[in-house]
Amino acid sequence: MSESGLLVLRPGALTTVQDLGRPGHAHLGVPRSGALDTGAYALANRLLGNPADAAALETTLDGVGLRALAPVTVAVTGAPCAVRVDGRPAAWGAPVRLRAGAELDVGRAESGVRGYVAVRGGIAVPPVLGSRSTDLLSGLGPAVAAAGAVLPVGRPGPDPVRGADALRVPGAPAELVLPVRLGPRADWFTRDSLAGLLRAPFRVSAMSNRIGLRTEAGAPLVRERSGELPSEGMVLGAVQVPPDGLPVVFLADHPVTGGYPVVGVVAAQALDAAAQARPGASVRFVAAR
Repeated sequence: MSESGLLVLRPGALTTVQDLGRPGHAHLGVPRSGALDTGAYALANRLLGNPADAAALETTLDGVGLRALAPVTVAVTGAPCAVRVDGRPAAWGAPVRLRAGAELDVGRAESGVRGYVAVRGGIAVPPVLGSRSTDLLSGLGPAVAAAGAVLPVGRPGPDPVRGADALRVPGAPAELVLPVRLGPRADWFTRDSLAGLLRAPFRVSAMSNRIGLRTEAGAPLVRERSGELPSEGMVLGAVQVPPDGLPVVFLADHPVTGGYPVVGVVAAQALDAAAQARPGASVRFVAAR
């Protein structure tokens, strides 16, 4: 067993290693991946003085349990939750020092979905195509965290600057509002459908994941055209409409091509909130300005 690192005691529903992803490889069929809530991820690294691209853990709903195999400093951000060290309350959104053998428990999200656990020095798994991110679609990067796995920790850099301004990460939205620019295939849908997309709310589906935020319980979009498109390139934030007419917003692990029409695109900077939208939450599309 490694003399340093973090031993996974409780992997939670889904805990993956994430960094800024591997953009620029779509022509090779490789998705971008990376942290879904980029603001919360950035804050976790900033609190520890890590480089902006240091790999961290992304948790889903019920957190993670870890044991420090050597002294380390961690920070937990993202979805608010209880943080405990050896059963005692510890700080959320601030650096926490762990002695060798200490057990860190990141609890269930009180609101939102995804939390971020950064360690000073970063998670030092081997990079693949320049990134340490786990990509659930392609299978690139490290495996999903499992009980008994040891996550290596990199060499810490200089001490973080005390008193530096911190990024402010908003909490989970009561209603997810996504600004969308229509196109390139908006002409595949009726005018009434497009008006309905920007008027009536949908609901976040429990089938949502890192690949895409799926919607339900809204007015399905109706096609103006019949037939199917040949596969074409997809981008982060693309709003694809499958045969059921309910929009899917592509997130970090999205496929690089797809054959269903894309009615519009949500800007990447508006997608952090989508990472924290729970199933059943209201989601509304509005015209981007």
